[in-house]
Amino acid sequence: MGVDLGGTKIAGGCVAPDGSVVGDIVRVPTPASEGPDAVLAAIVDVVARLRSDGHDVDAVGVAAAGVIDAEGRVTSATDLLPGWAGTHVTRHVANTTGLPVVTLNDVHAAALGEATVGAGRGCESVLLAAVGTGIGGGLVRGGRVVAGRAGVAGSVGHVVVPEAVGHACSCGVDGHAEAAASGPALERHHAALGGELLGLREIVSLAATGDPRAREVLARGARVLGRALAGAVSVLDPDIVVVGGGVAQIGPSYLDGVATALREDLMPAVRDVPVVAAALGTAAPIVGAAVAVRGSGRG
Repeated sequence: MGVDLGGTKIAGGCVAPDGSVVGDIVRVPTPASEGPDAVLAAIVDVVARLRSDGHDVDAVGVAAAGVIDAEGRVTSATDLLPGWAGTHVTRHVANTTGLPVVTLNDVHAAALGEATVGAGRGCESVLLAAVGTGIGGGLVRGGRVVAGRAGVAGSVGHVVVPEAVGHACSCGVDGHAEAAASGPALERHHAALGGELLGLREIVSLAATGDPRAREVLARGARVLGRALAGAVSVLDPDIVVVGGGVAQIGPSYLDGVATALREDLMPAVRDVPVVAAALGTAAPIVGAAVAVRGSGRG
């Protein structure tokens, strides 16, 4: 079973050995304002509901927001989940359900899902960028997540790019790509150019009608992400770059802008790296979490 914990919802599903989701995905609101104990209880409730549906579950993978250490403890987190830092997810879910549990970062899980059965299937190394409220990333090599010493490997949103200098990132550092290319950053940029403070969907709709301001906002966001990814590709040399998340759903024009900016900043030897859209959508973290627990030997 894979469970995806986000700031607003928790989703869980049973995953077959071939990576396909079996049956319906169970979704419940995340009781973030009620604290970590309530969030953990909601995760356990999702597990119980799936087991009560008759699924033969032998292990649980949890894809959780925040930086997760090798033992399944949250070492740092944003205010999206108040008090979440320090929570030992693996220990609590395992003790409560009686099942083997593995916990990993939600974007790392999405990268593993895409690498296993999604857009990166068949590639030895996959770099994923997930663009939404923030910009997360993950690197998979040889079918395993490369988490790094502190658990933040693949964080492409925290690469410094010129266009973001003067803008503070959610982590507090100036100039990170997330500060200029995330969904909220695009909305702020539209207002800064003299437009209304609109939601991203409204900006996308305006761009589709040819509105020059909206088109520039989206083009700049794609350019910033492409430049950040170029830095990551130059260091990591992956077989493929996968772009997912809510912002990436803007469409082919956005992905083309990302790819163009990326290639402009790359050395010739790696300019042919494929840049593709994610394939699994919101199921990616669920699939990746299940793959992680199965690959750990605990399930």
